[in-house]
Amino acid sequence: MVTLSICVGSSCHLKGSYDVIEAMRKLIKEKGTVDDIDLKAAFCLGKCAFDGVSIKVNDKIITGVTPDKVKDVYEAEIAPLIGK
Repeated sequence: MVTLSICVGSSCHLKGSYDVIEAMRKLIKEKGTVDDIDLKAAFCLGKCAFDGVSIKVNDKIITGVTPDKVKDVYEAEIAPLIGK
């Protein structure tokens, strides 16, 4: 199981974390990986100076995530961990 935490702290909230969460939730459902990913909200991941929203895939923090980058992040960072 992959733990996916999306920052909802004030900085990421203003940068669109809600839209990133919804895009990721939709993609996870489309890919049929709901049972493979534990999607959570997280408070500040300490990367507020970067553009976009910060997310954490297991222990790896990824910055600069926007709704249009969700699919690329999923394919590069999440799919290899679950083998789908």
